[in-house]
Amino acid sequence: PQVKAFVTQDIPLYHNLEMKHLPGADPELVLLSLRYEELERIPLSDMTREEINQLVQELGFYRKETPDAPVPEEFQFAPAKPLPILLSPKAPTADGKTPPKHDEEEHPDL
Repeated sequence: PQVKAFVTQDIPLYHNLEMKHLPGADPELVLLSLRYEELERIPLSDMTREEINQLVQELGFYRKETPDAPVPEEFQFAPAKPLPILLSPKAPTADGKTPPKHDEEEHPDL
C-alpha cells in the first residue's frame, strides 16, 4: 500500500520520473542514463512512502508543487549529473605501452 500511494500520488509531482507497470513484478526504481541504459535497480517493496520520496529526492529528482507546475530551467535534465572526468592517467600495460587515452566525455563503462 505504501508503494501504491507513492505511485498514484507522488510520481506525478516528480520531473523525469515515469511509472511503467509490469504485471507480477516487484516494484523497483530503475535508474537510466541519458542514453536510456540501465544504471541501477533499487527494490521498493520494503520501503515506506516517505522513504521512497526521500530516496528519489536524494537522487536529485525535482519535485513540483503540482503536477502541472513549471520546472525551473536548471532542473530540466534533473537528476542527470555531469559526467565524471577521468583524472588519473592510465598505468602502462604488461607490454610496457600506455593504453590509449579516452576523450573526457567518452566513458566506455556507461
